[in-house]
Amino acid sequence: MQTRFSLILSISLLVWTNTVAQSFSDYVNPFVGTDFNGHTFPGATVPFGMVQLSPDTRIDGSWEGCSGYHYSDNKIFGFSHTHLSGTGVSDYGDILIMPQLGRGSFENSVYATSFSHDNEWARPGYYSVRLENNIVAELTASQRVGMHKYTFPAKSYSVVIDLQHRDKLLNGGFELINDSTLKISRVSSAWAQNQHCYAYLESSLPFKIEFDSDSTKALLRYNAESEVLLLKVGVSFTSTLGAQRNLKNEVNHWDFEKVRDEAKMTWDLELGKIEVEDNEEKLKTFYTALYHTMIHPNIATDVNGMYRGMDDKIHKAEGFNYYTVFSLWDTFRATHPLYTIIDRKRTRDFLHTFVKMYEQSGRLPVWELCSNETNCMIGYHSVSVIADALSKGIDDFDIEIAFEAIKRSATVDMFGMNAFMNNGFLFIEDEHESVSKTLEYAYDDWCIAQVAHYLNKPDDYRNFTLSSNAWKNLLDPDTKLMRPRRNSGWLEPFDPKEVNNHFTEANAWQYSFFVPHDVDGLISAMGGSKNFENQMDQLFAESSKTSGRNQVDITGLIGQYAHGNEPSHHIAYLYNHVGKPAKTKKIVHAILEDFYTSEPDGLIGNEDCGQMSAWYVMSALGIYSICPGNPTYSLVEPYLANYTVNLENGKTFSHDKIISQLKTSNFVSHQELTGLGNDKWSLNPPPVAYVKSPVIYASNITFDDSLVIDISVEDGAQLAYQILDKEKGDVYLPEQTTTLFTIYENTSIRTYAKKVVDGALTYSRPIYTSFYRAPHPEWEIEITSKYNPQYSAGGPRALIDGVNGDENWRKGYWQGYQGQNFEATIDMGAVQTIKDLKAHFLQDTRSWILFPKSVSFSGSQDGQNFTLIKVIENPVAAEDYTAQVQSLKVTLENPQSYRFIKIEALNFGKLPEWHLGAGNDAFIFIDEIIIN
Repeated sequence: MQTRFSLILSISLLVWTNTVAQSFSDYVNPFVGTDFNGHTFPGATVPFGMVQLSPDTRIDGSWEGCSGYHYSDNKIFGFSHTHLSGTGVSDYGDILIMPQLGRGSFENSVYATSFSHDNEWARPGYYSVRLENNIVAELTASQRVGMHKYTFPAKSYSVVIDLQHRDKLLNGGFELINDSTLKISRVSSAWAQNQHCYAYLESSLPFKIEFDSDSTKALLRYNAESEVLLLKVGVSFTSTLGAQRNLKNEVNHWDFEKVRDEAKMTWDLELGKIEVEDNEEKLKTFYTALYHTMIHPNIATDVNGMYRGMDDKIHKAEGFNYYTVFSLWDTFRATHPLYTIIDRKRTRDFLHTFVKMYEQSGRLPVWELCSNETNCMIGYHSVSVIADALSKGIDDFDIEIAFEAIKRSATVDMFGMNAFMNNGFLFIEDEHESVSKTLEYAYDDWCIAQVAHYLNKPDDYRNFTLSSNAWKNLLDPDTKLMRPRRNSGWLEPFDPKEVNNHFTEANAWQYSFFVPHDVDGLISAMGGSKNFENQMDQLFAESSKTSGRNQVDITGLIGQYAHGNEPSHHIAYLYNHVGKPAKTKKIVHAILEDFYTSEPDGLIGNEDCGQMSAWYVMSALGIYSICPGNPTYSLVEPYLANYTVNLENGKTFSHDKIISQLKTSNFVSHQELTGLGNDKWSLNPPPVAYVKSPVIYASNITFDDSLVIDISVEDGAQLAYQILDKEKGDVYLPEQTTTLFTIYENTSIRTYAKKVVDGALTYSRPIYTSFYRAPHPEWEIEITSKYNPQYSAGGPRALIDGVNGDENWRKGYWQGYQGQNFEATIDMGAVQTIKDLKAHFLQDTRSWILFPKSVSFSGSQDGQNFTLIKVIENPVAAEDYTAQVQSLKVTLENPQSYRFIKIEALNFGKLPEWHLGAGNDAFIFIDEIIIN
C-alpha cells in the first residue's frame, strides 16, 4: 500500500513538472530557512497573498517554531491558512485542518501524524507530503483561497478543523450551511491581540459533522466512494461573507491542478522581473531569496475592496489595495528599496495603506500585524518608506496627510520620544535601548526633514534636521563608539561587545555605524577617513564572541559584524565612502558566498519578512541603499554572472550598467539606474547649525556626603549651566560657566553649550540632570546572593540609595538574581527603633522576572542572632503578565529596636510548562529596601 501511494504522488508531480516549461519558480526551494533560525514556512502561497497554506509542526509559540514549522520536527499537526515568514515572534496559524483515517479525533495529541522529509515536496504555490499513515496531502493557493487535496488509503476518513490551534481563542465557531459547506469564524490573541480570521469551506464530497463540547473544533466524517477529497477554503479578515465572496470569485471550480498551475505562473511572472544567468546553485539561492521578498506584506482587502482597519471597523479601499504585515524595523533597509525598483505599483498601495492606518489609529505603523499594532522593535520607519518612495518619484498618494502622519508619529509621547525631543537624545534613565532608539529616531527625523524640505516647510525642516543630529551626543570621543549616557555622563564600565538593554538586539560595535543619513559626518567625528577605515577594519577583525546577554538574533558573525540581524546590514558598504571599494567587495561577496545557500539551513538568521533575502538580492545585483530616503545606491561588483532587471515602465538595467558605472564611481542615483525619479527632490538641502550637548562626568547619580561634577563641551563651545532653586521649586539660579564644582545635597541642573556657528550664536538643547544624596550614608549593606552583572543597578548600595526603579526595568535601576534566593543584611550603624519595613520587587513574567514566592524580614542587635519579624507571601499570580512593581511592607504594631535588618526572598524557581521559557530559572528583581 505504501508503494502505491508513493507512486500516485510521484506521477502527479512528474506530470506537472513535464507539462510546464523550466521556469524561474523551478529554482525556488521553499524549504530554505525552515532549519536553524530562518523561521520560514514551506507551504503554498502566491506573491503577497492573503493565504499561506502550510503544515504546522509546532503548537506552541517557541522561538524555533515562530512560523509554525521547523525542519527538525517529524510530526505534522495539520495545515493552517496563515503563516508568518521569518519573524522572531509567533502568531497566525489560523483555521487548522488535518485529515485522519476512520472516525478521527479532536485531540491534537492523537491527530498529529509523523512524516519524513523524504516524502515531502514543495515549489512556489504548491506543497505535498505523504504522512506516515499513508494519507497524501497536497496544498495550493490563490490570493485569498487555500485548496486542499487529500488522497486516502481507504474510503472511511475524517477531517478535523481546530480553532484552538496555537493562539488564544477569544471567540469562534462554525455555521453549517449544508452537508458540504461550512462557515468558520475565529478571533484570537497572540502577538496581534485582536486578530480576526474568517473562512468559507466547501467540500467536494458530502460529510457528516460533529463538534466538540465548546464548538471550537469540528470533525467532518466521510464514508465516500472516492479516496480523493478536495477542500476549498476562502479566507477573509472581514467576515464569513467576505470569505465566501473571495472563494466564489477566485476558485469557482474543482480543478486543483488549475489552481496550482496558475499559482506557478503568477510566481514566474513576479520572479521574472529579474532574469539571471549563472550556475544552478546561484540561481537556486537567488530566486529563493527573491521569492522570500514576495511573501509579505499580504493583501488584506477582499475581492470587493473591503478590509478591517486599525480601528477594528470595516472600510472600503478605493483605488488601492490595503496590505498587512509590515515588519518595518527590518524591511525599511533593503526590502522596501527593492520594491521601489521592481514593484512601484505595490509600493504605492503600501503608502496608501500607511495613510489609512494613520487616519484610523493616529499613528503610522511600527510593526503592524492583521490591523493590530504590536509596537514591536523600535523607530517609526514608515517615514523611511514614505521618504524613500517619494525621493524616487512614487508620489501618487496624499502627501500632505502623509506628512501630518509622519510628524505625529515622531512626536507622540511614547517609547522615550518626548525625552528625545526635549534632550536631543536619550539617557539610560529616559528609556531602555536608549542608544539604538536615539540613532534610529535621528535617522527617521532626517527622513521627515527631507520630506519637509520637499514640501517647503522650513520650520519643520529645521526642527527635524536638528534632531537628526542626535547621534553626535552618543559618539564617545575616546572610544569612537556609540556609548550609553547615564544622567548626562558616559556609562561605566563600558564593554562594546556587551549585549545589554541599552541596545536593540545588538551591542555598541554593531550600532556605532548606524548613521546612514550622515556618513560623512560620522567619518569626520571618528577622526577622518583613515581612522574610520581602521575602526571598520577592527569591527571585522574583532573576536566574534559577545558578552552580556545571550541574544539569539545575533548570528552570522564576522568579528563583531552580525549579518544575522539587521543593524549590521549596511556596514560593509561604508568602505565605499572612504574610497575602499575592494574592502566592500571582499566582505559583501564573502557574506553572499558563506551565509546563503539553497538548503533548509540556508539563512544565517531570521528571514524577517524578506529583509534577509532582500539584502542578498540587492547585493547580488551589486546595489545597496545605505540610506533609504537618499535615492543613491552604493555599488559593489555584481555577484551574478549576468542579469537583467525588467522595470514596470518597460525599461531595463543590467549587470553591464553596474560594471560600467563602477569604472567612474562607487555610487549611482536611482534616476540614473532606472530612468525614474523625482526631479524636485533635493540631495543637498541647506545645512542647519548644530551644537552638541555637554557631557557631565560624575561617579554616580547618588552620593553619600559630596559629589564632584565635571562638565565638558565640544571644542569651540562655551559651557553654561543653572542650578534649580530648591526654595522656589521651578526657578533656576543665574547662569554659571565653571566646569568643575562640588555638590553636597540633592541638586538638579540645567546644562547647555553655546557656540558661534557661521557667525551666529547657537545653543545646544538643554539637558536636565538630577543628583541625589543618599538618605542614610552611614548605612552599610552586605548582599549574600550574587546579582547578574547585567542587572547590577550600579552595585550593592543601589538598594538603599533612595532612588526607586519603575516598571521599565530595562533602564537599569533594578538588581536581578537568577536561579537563586535573595539575601541581604543592612547594618544601620546603631540600634534604631523600627516602625515599618518594605522592599520593592518587580514582576514581568514574559521576561522571566517573577515576584518571589515569599519575603521574610528579620532583626538583630548584634548581627549574629536574628529574630523573625514577619513573612509575606507573594500576592500576585505568576500568570499575570502585567509588568508591575509591588512594595511588600511590614508595619510593626509594637515598634522594635534593631541595628541589623535581614531580608530574604524565595525565588520562584523553574519557569513552568505554560511559559515560553519553561524549564529555565526565574529572576528576582529587587530595587529599594526602606526602613523607617
